[in-house]
Order: sequence, then structure tokens, then C-alpha cells
Amino acid sequence: MAFKEYGNYDAVGLAELVRKKEVAARELLDEAIARTAKVDPQINAVVVKHYDYAERQVEHGLPDGPFTGVPFLLKDLDLLEGTRTTSGATVLKDFVADHSGTLAQRFLDTGVSIFGKSSSPEFGLMPTTESRLHGPTRNPWNLEHSSGGSSGGAAAAVAARILPVAHASDGGGSIRIPASASGVFGLKPTRARNPLGPDRGEGWGGFSCGHVVSISVRDSAVMMDAIHGPEPSSPYMVPPPERPFSQEVGRDPGKLRIAFTDKSPYGDAIDPEIAAAVRVIAGLLAGLGHHVEERAPVLAADPAAAMTTIVGGNTALTVRLIEQRLGRAATENDFEILTLAFAHNAQKTTATDYVAAQLAAFQISRSLAAFFESCDVFLCPTLCAPPLRIGELNAMSEDLSHIPPILRRYMPGTAMFNMSGQPAMSVPLAWNKAGLPLGMMFSARFGDEATLFRLAGQLEQERPWKSRIPPVCA
Repeated sequence: MAFKEYGNYDAVGLAELVRKKEVAARELLDEAIARTAKVDPQINAVVVKHYDYAERQVEHGLPDGPFTGVPFLLKDLDLLEGTRTTSGATVLKDFVADHSGTLAQRFLDTGVSIFGKSSSPEFGLMPTTESRLHGPTRNPWNLEHSSGGSSGGAAAAVAARILPVAHASDGGGSIRIPASASGVFGLKPTRARNPLGPDRGEGWGGFSCGHVVSISVRDSAVMMDAIHGPEPSSPYMVPPPERPFSQEVGRDPGKLRIAFTDKSPYGDAIDPEIAAAVRVIAGLLAGLGHHVEERAPVLAADPAAAMTTIVGGNTALTVRLIEQRLGRAATENDFEILTLAFAHNAQKTTATDYVAAQLAAFQISRSLAAFFESCDVFLCPTLCAPPLRIGELNAMSEDLSHIPPILRRYMPGTAMFNMSGQPAMSVPLAWNKAGLPLGMMFSARFGDEATLFRLAGQLEQERPWKSRIPPVCA
């Protein structure tokens, strides 16, 4: 019998039902699989289905953790031993992992049952999820639009109530962008809060980190309690939390100094409904007793230029390693045109260019550190335009010149916090007249997820979003 109330619970709530023996882990897994069968043909979020893996987990006994029995999806960029990981790439369509990543193992230790992989653009390179291999992942609120990227499958699956929480990662906004586009909660943690090993110490020059997207704030906080902490190869240190992150949710945030802007960091005009929504939320924050003023950081360098060089260099290495495994040069049959363009352009840059990009990222980080000396939180739109339409960004176009202007218009403010390593979150606090979600982005000082969780908990109480259900769930 289907567990009809499944969609009313967050992951903490489902785990509590399992703990009280009011529902069995296998019932939850069966419900997640049934919901995938019903909804996924419309949204295309679960691109690798390994139900047998999760069934064996349940049969053999799940670890006793904070999420025991809760169904879970790993993003199709991370390794889980014995399962297929494609990274959204044709060349890896049959690749099976021979080991698990550190983060995947920590997820397993929480007691979740991992029944599949959520979609990602090829190697996570785009803020929309439309790989040649798997096809587009569609927005549960409007199927003509993208769910965002690169964690687009995770956000779409959570928004569509296939499951309440799913793995996501963020190298330039890839937790926050899909959280905004899909109307869910997504917090990018401080650099090195969560592990990236054992195969790498950092991603994209320290920009990338992994966590989750979720329906509730507390799911994000409880998961971070369970998975955070260094590993032997961690190249950075992060301040330890004063108390468990889960204890911050519901805690009085006090009177915060909150700066805000309704403009693009480049000074470009943004979507008027989004600008108006930022001002409404700024007013809400003032009404809650926070000190709110309109001002924004002035960056010492252009994030897009530094990002292009550093991501390009990392992409070129990925292509090279796969070519070595293949024993031949890569072709467009192996990789999307955008991926090969990134790799080829990176080969024209020098080591000096790469170090210059790292220096620019440091200068941006320094600008932000100075800005946060006089405020606790910065509010701005997560995205400066509504969720993109399917096909608006085309990674297989012979002419890729359409991409940079769209990225500048769409997501100009996310990457700076990857460069600084600061925590930042997208909170689903607004929807436009067309019914598409508009996330609000809040960032805090390096290491200060606690403030964000306290503020998010307050906003979740004031403007609850969990009861808003997208059309695909009707």
C-alpha cells in the first residue's frame, strides 16, 4: 500500500517514523520508486536508476543514523562503488565506479538508501541541466523551463516530492541556482566544510563543495552535522561550529546587520519581478527587527574571467585523463562541443594565466571579506532572471558565443562566494506571476553557516514554502 502522506514529511520526519516503527524503510524506498515512475517521465531528473543497490542496503540492514531509511539520490558526478556514474558525458555512459567517494560514504553512514543518481550537465559545466547523453531535466513548476544546474536533477526531484533531500554540489552556484529555479532550499557550505576526497583535495581551484538541496532547512542542517569534517587529504581548514548546526535552526538569530541589493554585480538591469521580490524580503527582514540597508560589495576583479580560466584548466585535465584511458584523442562523439571548447581554450593559456586567475579570485575574496566587516549577512537575488527556457543554453551549438551574455544576465552573483569560500544559501521566498520560483540568496562570513541556518529557520517560519506543490505533483 502506498504511503500517501510521504510528501508531507521532510527527511528528518521520515526518519523519525522509521525510528518509531510506524513505517518501514522498504515502504519509503518503494514510495520513492513509485513516485519516480510517476513523475520522472515528465521531468527527467533520475538518470541512473539502481534500485537493486538500495534494496540490498535495506535487506542487509541500514546504519543507525539521523536519516535511517530515507531514500536518497547521489548527483551523477560522484562515485558510489558498483554503480554507474556518467557525469552526464557520452564517453562515460557505461562507467561503473570501483570505489566510493568520501562524501558518498558519509551519506551512506547517515542511513539513507541510495536508489539512483540525479542528472547533471556534462561535468557540471552549465547552470542548466540538458546533457546530450540524458536530455533536458525540466522544471516541475513549468516543463518548458530548466530546473537549473548543475544540480538540476537533485533540485527537480526534491521539488517534485520524489524525495525530501538529495545530494548537490556547487562550484559556481550549482546548489543555489537549481534551488532557486526549482523552489527548494539550498545552502552552499564554507569551503572544506564537507569532504571532496579521496580522488581530489579540491574542485575547481577550491571553488567546489558538496552538500544537499532539501525541502526543509532542518534537513540541510542535520545532514551537515552528519557529513562535515576534514579527511586526511583536506587541503584547507575551516572553523569548527560552536554547536551542532541542527541546534541553530529555530534559534533566535538576534538583530542582524543585513546589507542588500536588487541589482546585478555588473550594474546591469535585472528582471523587475525579481528586483521587487528582493525589496519585499528586505522589508520583511526589517519588520523582523534586523538592521537592513541597501549597499553591495565592490569587487576587485571580474569573477567570470577568473572562473573561465580555472574551470577551463580543470576541464582540460578531465579530458586529458579520459583520453589517456581511451588511448586516443577525444572527438565530438565523446564530449559535447562546449566541453571540448573549454579544454581547447585552456590549452592556449599558460601557467601564468592560471596563477593570475587565482590571484583575481583572491582579490575578489579580499573585497568580500572587507565588505562583511560591517555586516553579518548580504541579501541579493540568487538569479537575476527567471529560470531559463529549455534550449536557451546550447552546449552542442557550433557557435557558443550566445552563452557568456546569458550567464552574465542570469547568474552574475553566485560565483563570487565560491571564490571567497563563504557560505551562501538560496531560500525559496518568492514566485513570479508565471508561477516560477525566485530564490533569494543570503551569504555570511567564512565559516558562519550558523547565522545562515538561524536566519533561514526564521524565514521558513515567516514565509513557509513546503506546502507549495508544483503542477507535476497534482
